[in-house]
Amino acid sequence: MMRKCIGIFGGTFDPIHIGHLRLALELKQQLALDEMHLLPCYLPPHRAAPGASAGQRVDMLQLALHNCPELQIDKRELQRDKPSYTLDTLREIRAEQGGQTSLSLCMGMDSFCTLDTWYEWQQLIRLAHIVVVERPGYELPTVGPVAELVRRHSADVAAIKTAAMGAVVIVAPRLLPVSATDIRAQLKTGQSPQFLLPDAVLEYIHAQQLYR
Repeated sequence: MMRKCIGIFGGTFDPIHIGHLRLALELKQQLALDEMHLLPCYLPPHRAAPGASAGQRVDMLQLALHNCPELQIDKRELQRDKPSYTLDTLREIRAEQGGQTSLSLCMGMDSFCTLDTWYEWQQLIRLAHIVVVERPGYELPTVGPVAELVRRHSADVAAIKTAAMGAVVIVAPRLLPVSATDIRAQLKTGQSPQFLLPDAVLEYIHAQQLYR
Protein backbone atom coordinates (compact mmCIF):
# COMPACT_ATOMS: atom_id res chain seq x y z
CA MET A 1 0.00 0.00 0.00
CA MET A 2 1.25 3.49 -0.85
CA ARG A 3 0.79 5.32 2.42
CA LYS A 4 0.34 9.11 2.33
CA CYS A 5 2.99 10.77 4.53
CA ILE A 6 2.51 14.22 6.11
CA GLY A 7 4.99 16.18 8.20
CA ILE A 8 3.92 18.71 10.84
CA PHE A 9 6.43 21.39 11.79
CA GLY A 10 5.17 23.72 14.50
CA GLY A 11 6.49 26.92 15.98
CA THR A 12 5.70 30.53 16.76
CA PHE A 13 7.46 31.68 13.52
CA ASP A 14 7.98 35.07 15.14
CA PRO A 15 9.24 35.84 12.52
CA ILE A 16 9.62 33.02 9.98
CA HIS A 17 13.25 32.89 8.74
CA ILE A 18 15.47 30.91 6.37
CA GLY A 19 16.46 28.46 9.13
CA HIS A 20 12.81 27.39 9.55
CA LEU A 21 12.20 27.27 5.81
CA ARG A 22 15.32 25.32 4.87
CA LEU A 23 14.84 22.84 7.73
CA ALA A 24 11.21 22.18 6.77
CA LEU A 25 12.19 21.62 3.14
CA GLU A 26 15.13 19.35 4.01
CA LEU A 27 12.95 17.28 6.35
CA LYS A 28 10.32 16.88 3.64
CA GLN A 29 12.98 15.58 1.27
CA GLN A 30 14.95 13.48 3.76
CA LEU A 31 11.81 11.75 5.07
CA ALA A 32 10.25 11.48 1.58
CA LEU A 33 7.06 13.16 2.77
CA ASP A 34 4.16 13.93 0.44
CA GLU A 35 3.32 17.13 2.33
CA MET A 36 5.00 19.33 4.93
CA HIS A 37 2.72 21.58 6.97
CA LEU A 38 4.06 24.60 8.85
CA LEU A 39 1.86 25.01 11.93
CA PRO A 40 2.06 28.41 13.64
CA CYS A 41 0.85 28.18 17.23
CA TYR A 42 -1.50 30.71 18.78
CA LEU A 43 -0.36 30.85 22.40
CA PRO A 44 2.54 28.50 23.15
CA PRO A 45 2.01 27.05 26.66
CA HIS A 46 5.78 26.89 27.35
CA ARG A 47 7.02 30.36 26.40
CA ALA A 48 6.20 34.06 26.28
CA ALA A 49 3.51 35.33 23.92
CA PRO A 50 4.79 36.12 20.39
CA GLY A 51 5.78 39.70 19.52
CA ALA A 52 3.70 39.67 16.33
CA SER A 53 -0.03 38.94 16.27
CA ALA A 54 -1.43 35.70 14.89
CA GLY A 55 -2.56 37.53 11.74
CA GLN A 56 0.85 39.12 11.22
CA ARG A 57 2.65 35.80 11.65
CA VAL A 58 0.36 34.19 9.04
CA ASP A 59 0.97 37.13 6.68
CA MET A 60 4.73 36.61 7.04
CA LEU A 61 4.40 32.85 6.45
CA GLN A 62 2.33 33.45 3.31
CA LEU A 63 4.93 35.92 2.00
CA ALA A 64 7.75 33.47 2.77
CA LEU A 65 6.02 30.54 1.03
CA HIS A 66 4.82 32.50 -2.00
CA ASN A 67 7.17 30.65 -4.38
CA CYS A 68 7.42 27.37 -2.44
CA PRO A 69 4.75 24.79 -3.34
CA GLU A 70 6.68 22.18 -1.32
CA LEU A 71 5.53 23.73 1.99
CA GLN A 72 2.08 24.73 3.16
CA ILE A 73 0.53 26.55 6.12
CA ASP A 74 -1.89 24.96 8.58
CA LYS A 75 -3.70 27.77 10.43
CA ARG A 76 -5.86 25.65 12.73
CA GLU A 77 -4.11 26.56 16.01
CA LEU A 78 -4.52 30.27 15.26
CA GLN A 79 -8.27 29.75 14.89
CA ARG A 80 -8.54 28.50 18.49
CA ASP A 81 -8.88 31.22 21.09
CA LYS A 82 -6.86 29.32 23.70
CA PRO A 83 -3.36 27.90 24.25
CA SER A 84 -2.11 25.55 21.54
CA TYR A 85 -1.87 21.94 22.71
CA THR A 86 -0.17 19.68 20.19
CA LEU A 87 -2.32 16.76 21.31
CA ASP A 88 -5.54 18.55 20.26
CA THR A 89 -4.00 19.38 16.88
CA LEU A 90 -2.82 15.82 16.21
CA ARG A 91 -6.24 14.44 17.14
CA GLU A 92 -7.87 16.82 14.66
CA ILE A 93 -5.44 15.98 11.86
CA ARG A 94 -5.72 12.23 12.54
CA ALA A 95 -9.53 12.48 12.41
CA GLU A 96 -9.33 14.28 9.05
CA GLN A 97 -6.69 11.99 7.51
CA GLY A 98 -7.91 8.65 8.84
CA GLY A 99 -5.93 5.84 10.38
CA GLN A 100 -3.67 4.96 7.44
CA THR A 101 -1.95 8.27 6.72
CA SER A 102 1.51 8.57 8.25
CA LEU A 103 1.83 11.69 10.42
CA SER A 104 5.26 12.91 11.54
CA LEU A 105 5.48 15.53 14.28
CA CYS A 106 8.84 17.25 13.76
CA MET A 107 10.64 18.99 16.62
CA GLY A 108 14.11 20.00 17.76
CA MET A 109 16.11 17.95 20.25
CA ASP A 110 15.74 20.82 22.75
CA SER A 111 11.94 20.51 22.70
CA PHE A 112 12.03 16.71 22.70
CA CYS A 113 14.17 16.58 25.86
CA THR A 114 11.34 18.29 27.78
CA LEU A 115 8.51 16.37 26.10
CA ASP A 116 7.38 14.93 29.43
CA THR A 117 6.29 18.47 30.46
CA TRP A 118 3.81 18.68 27.55
CA TYR A 119 0.08 18.22 27.99
CA GLU A 120 -0.79 14.47 27.95
CA TRP A 121 2.51 13.85 26.16
CA GLN A 122 2.26 10.05 26.34
CA GLN A 123 -0.64 10.19 23.86
CA LEU A 124 1.37 11.86 21.07
CA ILE A 125 3.12 8.66 19.93
CA ARG A 126 -0.32 6.99 19.53
CA LEU A 127 -1.28 9.60 16.94
CA ALA A 128 1.96 10.29 15.04
CA HIS A 129 5.63 9.52 14.64
CA ILE A 130 7.95 11.90 16.46
CA VAL A 131 10.83 13.12 14.31
CA VAL A 132 13.61 14.63 16.43
CA VAL A 133 16.10 17.01 14.81
CA GLU A 134 19.58 16.87 16.34
CA ARG A 135 20.82 20.26 17.58
CA PRO A 136 24.27 21.30 18.82
CA GLY A 137 24.46 21.31 22.61
CA TYR A 138 21.55 18.88 23.13
CA GLU A 139 21.66 15.11 23.63
CA LEU A 140 18.98 12.50 24.14
CA PRO A 141 18.26 11.92 27.84
CA THR A 142 19.62 8.61 29.11
CA VAL A 143 17.27 8.23 32.07
CA GLY A 144 13.67 9.23 32.77
CA PRO A 145 10.39 9.07 30.85
CA VAL A 146 11.67 10.58 27.59
CA ALA A 147 14.61 8.14 27.54
CA GLU A 148 12.11 5.30 28.06
CA LEU A 149 10.00 6.57 25.15
CA VAL A 150 13.06 6.45 22.89
CA ARG A 151 14.03 2.99 24.13
CA ARG A 152 10.58 1.62 23.33
CA HIS A 153 9.86 3.40 20.06
CA SER A 154 13.19 4.25 18.36
CA ALA A 155 13.19 3.36 14.65
CA ASP A 156 14.83 4.41 11.41
CA VAL A 157 13.36 6.66 8.72
CA ALA A 158 11.76 3.70 6.92
CA ALA A 159 9.18 3.45 9.74
CA ILE A 160 7.53 6.63 8.47
CA LYS A 161 6.46 4.78 5.31
CA THR A 162 5.65 1.44 6.88
CA ALA A 163 3.47 2.67 9.78
CA ALA A 164 1.04 5.53 10.37
CA MET A 165 2.37 6.39 13.84
CA GLY A 166 4.40 5.08 16.76
CA ALA A 167 8.10 5.63 15.94
CA VAL A 168 10.68 8.03 17.35
CA VAL A 169 13.06 8.87 14.51
CA ILE A 170 16.26 10.88 15.11
CA VAL A 171 17.53 12.85 12.09
CA ALA A 172 20.46 15.19 11.48
CA PRO A 173 19.60 17.56 8.62
CA ARG A 174 21.80 20.57 7.90
CA LEU A 175 20.93 23.38 10.32
CA LEU A 176 21.42 27.04 9.46
CA PRO A 177 22.51 29.00 12.56
CA VAL A 178 19.65 31.49 12.40
CA SER A 179 17.31 32.32 15.27
CA ALA A 180 14.17 34.42 15.50
CA THR A 181 15.42 35.70 18.88
CA ASP A 182 18.55 37.09 17.22
CA ILE A 183 16.53 38.62 14.36
CA ARG A 184 14.22 40.37 16.83
CA ALA A 185 17.24 41.65 18.81
CA GLN A 186 18.83 43.06 15.64
CA LEU A 187 15.62 44.82 14.67
CA LYS A 188 15.22 46.26 18.17
CA THR A 189 18.71 47.79 18.06
CA GLY A 190 18.33 49.13 14.52
CA GLN A 191 20.57 46.57 12.83
CA SER A 192 19.63 44.84 9.58
CA PRO A 193 18.79 41.11 9.56
CA GLN A 194 18.71 41.07 5.75
CA PHE A 195 19.46 37.63 4.22
CA LEU A 196 18.43 35.86 7.45
CA LEU A 197 14.80 35.89 6.33
CA PRO A 198 13.02 36.37 2.98
CA ASP A 199 13.13 39.95 1.65
CA ALA A 200 9.33 40.09 1.47
CA VAL A 201 9.11 39.19 5.17
CA LEU A 202 11.65 41.86 6.14
CA GLU A 203 9.76 44.47 4.09
CA TYR A 204 6.54 43.48 5.88
CA ILE A 205 8.23 43.77 9.30
CA HIS A 206 9.40 47.30 8.46
CA ALA A 207 5.98 48.28 7.06
CA GLN A 208 4.21 46.98 10.20
CA GLN A 209 6.92 48.41 12.50
CA LEU A 210 7.29 45.04 14.23
CA TYR A 211 9.87 44.09 16.90
CA ARG A 212 10.94 47.67 17.62
